[in-house]
Amino acid sequence: MSRLPSIGDAAVSGKTLLIRADLNVPAKDGKVTDATRLERFAPTVKELAGKGGRIVILAHFGRPKGKPDPAFTLKPVADKLAEILGSKVAFAEDCVGEPAKSVVSALQDGEVAVLENLRFHAEEEKNDEGFARRLAELGDIYVNDAFSCAHRAHASTHAIAKLKPAYAGPSLLAEVNALESALNEPQRPVAAVVGGAKVSSKIGVLEFLVPKMDHLVIGGGMANTFLAAQGHDVGKSLYEADAKETALKVMKLAETSGCKLHLPADVVAASEFKAHAENETVPADAIPADRMALDVGSRTADSIVEALSSCRTLLWNGPLGAFEIEPFDAATNKVALAAAKLTKEGRLVTVAGGGDTVAALNASGAADDFTYLSTAGGAFLEWLEGKELPGIEVLRKG
Repeated sequence: MSRLPSIGDAAVSGKTLLIRADLNVPAKDGKVTDATRLERFAPTVKELAGKGGRIVILAHFGRPKGKPDPAFTLKPVADKLAEILGSKVAFAEDCVGEPAKSVVSALQDGEVAVLENLRFHAEEEKNDEGFARRLAELGDIYVNDAFSCAHRAHASTHAIAKLKPAYAGPSLLAEVNALESALNEPQRPVAAVVGGAKVSSKIGVLEFLVPKMDHLVIGGGMANTFLAAQGHDVGKSLYEADAKETALKVMKLAETSGCKLHLPADVVAASEFKAHAENETVPADAIPADRMALDVGSRTADSIVEALSSCRTLLWNGPLGAFEIEPFDAATNKVALAAAKLTKEGRLVTVAGGGDTVAALNASGAADDFTYLSTAGGAFLEWLEGKELPGIEVLRKG
């Protein structure tokens, strides 16, 4: 794949850089409640400001439906970013027009500004070229440092990149490099853990991954659909009756492509979905009619750990069970900690992504030891499906 142009190779001193960032952080009552994305983005700002660039940050926040809405102002986010940076961050009350122009024109080399929510304008999500031109006129260079937004062809991720010298930022490059190395040039053997509630939401992922993997672990509610497709009674377990043919197709594809498919051999079954519900571990083909499978069993978890011990690369998307409630987080925790240990020992490259996956790995205490943890949701999934991401491709094509 063609190399992405890096902002690290560009002369930025005295230039105004329009940096597309993902500042869509959790907030409540006008306060940021989780600054992880801001903390990850801050080094990009510090590096480019330190080189004398004038930093203008473009971002969206929530879903304001294409018009100004005070509930979705980026002002509290800009204030939190200033706190993390330890320096002043100017704020413009619009992302285009006079409010933006006056704030941007007042910037000195090394200074930073955040422009108001891009989605206060309906033209943003329409990838409107006229709106992109209004954004582009504010700066000299465009930088996309928001991999999590790269699957959207919006004015600030796609149209604008055709109007200015366009580069990838360091966070976006790190994400792309981690995913390309895990998917396209992995150290083998390579394994994938794919979980989640529904097979239907992961069909593209499964069909794309199976021919590339040596091992594929199926977990979460979607594993129940595979068990049902094999003819097993899954009791009251969540499963998709109309996705059984898809599951059979994936099993056949694994068989023909030499990918070892790991399905639950045992499950933890309970009569209700609540924390510490009465439960029992039963064979996967003997789930009681009045119970639901809420996690894979310890025998299955041990088998997965054993498989990973022989692998060199792991891709992870989706938990193995109902990780949000104890004790149905046990298998996810066991496998995550084992993968983290192998990573620390230099025996395994671990790349994981998706909202539930990140939450589960954080809860297990394994996240910090993974090689790369992606906070992107939709973009990560679409990459795993082999789709082209508009925000990436427009940078490749220059």
